[in-house]
Amino acid sequence: MIIDADILFKIAGVGLVVAFLYTVLDQAGKKEYAQWLAFFGFIYVLFIVLQALDTFFSAVRSVLMFYE
Repeated sequence: MIIDADILFKIAGVGLVVAFLYTVLDQAGKKEYAQWLAFFGFIYVLFIVLQALDTFFSAVRSVLMFYE
């Protein structure tokens, strides 16, 4: 199964936005807000990955049920 390109672009986009905003907040002296932003960005990407893994395991489960 090939990973969907939309998922990769979404993760890359979130990473770029979080990195940009982290730098802006860090330069403005708002280090605590920047850390929270990075944390929430990580949680968001984690949910995207978990949804992709759920789709992958559903496909694997359906293939294995086919051969039983």
